Amino acid sequence: MILFSNLSLKRGQNLLLENATATINPKQKVGLVGKNGCGKSSLLALLKKEMSPEGGDVNFPSNWAVSWVNQETPALDTSALDYVIEGDRLYCQLQTELAKANQQNDGHAIAHIHAQLDNIDAWTIQSRASALLHGLGFAQEELQRPVKSFSGGWRMRLNLAQALLCPSDLLLLDEPTNHLDLDAVIWLERWLTQYQGTLLLISHDRDFLDPIVNKILHIENQQLNEYTGDYSSFELQRAEKLSQQTALFRQQQEKIAHLQSYIDRFKAKATKAKQAQSRMKALERMEKIAPAHIDNPFTFEFREPLSLPSPLVMIEKAAAGYGVGESAVEILQKIKLNLVPGSRIGLLGKNGAGKSTLIKLLAGELTALSGNVQLAKGVQLGYFAQHQLDTLRADESALWHLQKLDDKLTEQECRNYLGSFAFHGDKVNEAVKTFSGGEKARLVLALIVWQRPNLLLLDEPTNHLDLDMRQALTEALVDYQGSLVVVSHDRHLLRNTVEEFYLVHDKQVEEFHGDLDDYAKWLTNINTQERKELNKSAVQNSDVSENSQQNRKDQKRREAELRQQTAPLRKKLIQLESQMEKLSVQLTEIEQQLSDNDLYSPENKEKLTALLAEQVNVKKQLEEVEIEWLGLQETLESYNT
Repeated sequence: MILFSNLSLKRGQNLLLENATATINPKQKVGLVGKNGCGKSSLLALLKKEMSPEGGDVNFPSNWAVSWVNQETPALDTSALDYVIEGDRLYCQLQTELAKANQQNDGHAIAHIHAQLDNIDAWTIQSRASALLHGLGFAQEELQRPVKSFSGGWRMRLNLAQALLCPSDLLLLDEPTNHLDLDAVIWLERWLTQYQGTLLLISHDRDFLDPIVNKILHIENQQLNEYTGDYSSFELQRAEKLSQQTALFRQQQEKIAHLQSYIDRFKAKATKAKQAQSRMKALERMEKIAPAHIDNPFTFEFREPLSLPSPLVMIEKAAAGYGVGESAVEILQKIKLNLVPGSRIGLLGKNGAGKSTLIKLLAGELTALSGNVQLAKGVQLGYFAQHQLDTLRADESALWHLQKLDDKLTEQECRNYLGSFAFHGDKVNEAVKTFSGGEKARLVLALIVWQRPNLLLLDEPTNHLDLDMRQALTEALVDYQGSLVVVSHDRHLLRNTVEEFYLVHDKQVEEFHGDLDDYAKWLTNINTQERKELNKSAVQNSDVSENSQQNRKDQKRREAELRQQTAPLRKKLIQLESQMEKLSVQLTEIEQQLSDNDLYSPENKEKLTALLAEQVNVKKQLEEVEIEWLGLQETLESYNT
């Protein structure tokens, strides 16, 4: 186990922890949360032995192998695949020793090293590294490309693959989803749920934390506060704790009433049954956890747009891509999309399918290759993408940027507004070049919000934002009156702010009739189909030729054998599906009980605690059954391929 005893930790002159104590049991999966600057990354640095405590102790078994993601990636000529394999330090060491033993013709050493290589499953390392890279979004043809040919974000994916490949007893991950798209996030979530070691995970993505972690360490007031359960349970437990502090009670009631009014409005106009039901559940959950975010330092909202022309945008039979004339590369075709006030669209699709291309077309950064894109007169565009951070003037301050938008603003008015984005005191006069990625992202959002957009285009807006800022942005978007199009790997943000999804796939943009759970299933199916097509193509391209009549007989025989071989698998899958259905019903009943406001009164504390524990237990059982089902499903599919 990991034991933090009376731990005191400093970063420079800043005291992060003081006499803090906590325990992490072997194979426990722990979410490490807290406000920016509270010491989360420093705690990981302590476990990596990159820092020493000011006082107290941190102890864990000395024989534990520890793995983490390197933050730097040199511009190497090494191929992506070989670079990832280098992450398995023991394998590389044994390969070096084997080469030396071969050179010396030392038969005893060669036999001993081969036995060690067998023990670490060395002969499958190429396929395991390839599987990790595919899961993180790399195409087959990219595996042999040199590391130096990839951008910074893709190099971070290579570092993540290295950390996952390396056998470990303790895995330390600090914001692993920052450079991933939604598909890779879903894949990583499944990988981590099956990880067999101890995990300490820092993430600002609550929907990513929930299925993975079974304990939360919350750093607050220089202490390590332990909560059993996933992130959602932590929010409810903390909400209960805060609700008992009378000074915050009135603020809590105002926030709950505000969210309830939106839920009521949404119910009145909900038309799409499944998506509407999913969103209502998300909004009701937001209402329930509102007290947990009363101490949020970010408090902003989108002001009502000055005008709301309808439609804001009309796209008819448009094609989008890059380049001009004969050299143009078409990414999307036959796009038809009308955005009216109140449109709230989330874009789904695999990496490289064209989601950002569509956003750029709407933002006017790309001109349609053909067709018609018409923006209404009076459209006030608010466009957020990662490259927007680079448009900030490095030597100027946050105050300067806001005054450039509106020179009639007084300095005090600017300070008041920027304060709602947590730019306080001298911070408003600091040069942007000193800002962190999160601070730059907050400033860009502040500038967008000030301009009262009626068309809001958000391309991965939560990258670099912490949990508090993500929550504030989500709440602000709930009340936003204009038209919204968003690409995000943050499923909590999507569930709470989007009313319909569009799927970008095979150069098409089409309405997706389902929610994010349906999209995860679609993704699994499409990946399975792609694997089958690759295998089919490989068979067709082989030089093996047999008598066609004999082939048909053999095929029928193989099919009969396959049905017999897979019968136990298919039977087990049916049993697991029945279990999943029962557990889902049980979880729904528990969540209905937890939605009762009376349950959060002091006299019902024991009942609430028991229900929360039961919720965690049922969620864990459901997760285990789902993982077993997925594993069996993949086994069954491997028979078919």
